[in-house]
Amino acid sequence: MKNIKILGTGCAKCKSTYDNVMKALNDLGMEANVEKVEDIMKIMEYNVLTTPVLMIDEVMKVKGRVADVNEIKEFLKN
Repeated sequence: MKNIKILGTGCAKCKSTYDNVMKALNDLGMEANVEKVEDIMKIMEYNVLTTPVLMIDEVMKVKGRVADVNEIKEFLKN
């Protein structure tokens, strides 16, 4: 099972990223551990300055923009 983290302080882009992750999982019929990391100190542990950040299995896939559903699906298939 994949582990997905969305790093962000709860802004609109962060929420859109979360929604797109959930839609991609639903479309693929997959389950994953999805975690929203909103604590600024925890986000800084990942050494990122721009959010949202999409991480899959501790690998940063997208930083500083909203990942679209089809892009997320491609990440999840690999």
